[in-house]
Amino acid sequence: MLQKLQEIFSENVIAKMLRVAIEGLEHNNPPTEYPEFVPQNGEDTGKYFLRDADFWTCGFFPGILYLLRERAVKYPQVFPYLGHEKKSFAFTSSFLRQELVSLCKTWTGPVQAMMSRTDTHDMGFIIQPSLRKDWELTSDENSLQAVLTAAKSLASRYGPAVGAIRSWDVLSQADVSITSMTQDFLVIIDSMMNLDLLFYASKHLSDPTYAEIAITHARTLMESHLRLETAAGRTDKRYKHLLYSHYHVVNFDAQTGKVKERRTAQGYRTESTWARGQAWGIFGYAQTYGWTKDKDFLSTACGMAEYFLWRLETALACVERPIVGSESSKHNATTGRYVPLWDFDAPIEDEANPLRDSSAGIIAANGMLLLSQSMAGLGEDIMAERYRTAAIRIVSDTLEYSLSSEKARFAGHTGGEKIQVEDAVAGQRFDAILKNATANHNAQDHDRYSDHGLVYADYYLLEFGNQLLRMGLL
Repeated sequence: MLQKLQEIFSENVIAKMLRVAIEGLEHNNPPTEYPEFVPQNGEDTGKYFLRDADFWTCGFFPGILYLLRERAVKYPQVFPYLGHEKKSFAFTSSFLRQELVSLCKTWTGPVQAMMSRTDTHDMGFIIQPSLRKDWELTSDENSLQAVLTAAKSLASRYGPAVGAIRSWDVLSQADVSITSMTQDFLVIIDSMMNLDLLFYASKHLSDPTYAEIAITHARTLMESHLRLETAAGRTDKRYKHLLYSHYHVVNFDAQTGKVKERRTAQGYRTESTWARGQAWGIFGYAQTYGWTKDKDFLSTACGMAEYFLWRLETALACVERPIVGSESSKHNATTGRYVPLWDFDAPIEDEANPLRDSSAGIIAANGMLLLSQSMAGLGEDIMAERYRTAAIRIVSDTLEYSLSSEKARFAGHTGGEKIQVEDAVAGQRFDAILKNATANHNAQDHDRYSDHGLVYADYYLLEFGNQLLRMGLL
């Protein structure tokens, strides 16, 4: 399985991301729009659809550039063309490093300007992928201040009566309209991922206030968002504790803190398990345990991870398809078992091509990799191995199933020092690394799109690779 992970460090990955970064600045410098998703069919197949800079996903593409920069600085052994220039290419390793620095700065500038936003809970997603990484790589105090200011902005959305941070100000879909800021208080499971920002800032400021808000929020969601589950026929005996699924959205009474309603905005239905929501919960609670060492949070992360794995392992046989290739065919090898359906309980509309969400698997794998470290730290070697193996299996299967076959590479020398990228097969282009993500397939939503490349699927794929390097596993 580890061999398949080498794709994360391939020339294809670096070439694709640099091409998007360079071409994306044409008529868009400084950026006012950021890459979000890549259609797999239709008129604009293969090219990134751009969102306005204030959309919640704006931080992920700059984050991708910073993950590449981290490799260039700390792990040159996995970064092609550094320290071993090839005369057939138009640039030197020094030029490539300088270009990465410039691109990181350009794509991050407008993101940094958002540090004082109080109209969104997504400050962790927006700010941390680039600006925290910039601080950690360069010690730029301005980047640290942006992170700390973003934490202050996020904390301003905390509601003491509810014991949580407000996620959304409104929820508007075909079957619901929640708009009152005085009567309603919307909180989504995704919010667990933004707590890391509060813990990080709290430590830098030597002030427990932000951490206390994060802890209270996490505990509130354990009561309001989690569902106790059973797993009939589950045979793996290594984990002997509770299993949890989740509700995506909970609307609280803003004055009393009591739950008014539970529903979904991106899953199939209220009681179903939306795959990416489950993944956010795994990763978010794993991060929260990492900061607090509170075993309640560890148990929650493990319970959500175990349920995720059980749903993967018990999905219908149609999720698997044969791997094309002579050796694989000889052994009847299949792929797709560990690439999650977009919602574990949604009807499968097309058994020949079940709708997936590759981003959910990659996000969950990052959470499980973090759980493996936590378990190792507790001396729980069996569980550490379980989560590490599961994480690698999910990512390996996702690469087998969802890696775009349309590859990119650096072009040959054309005179002058310049980064040029070309399609490996002329005319076959797909800007994302992975396919088969699903941003939102909820039937009631006004902005429904599925089966595409997705910027945060690629971000968390690269983050997974970098985390393996940090852990010394590659």
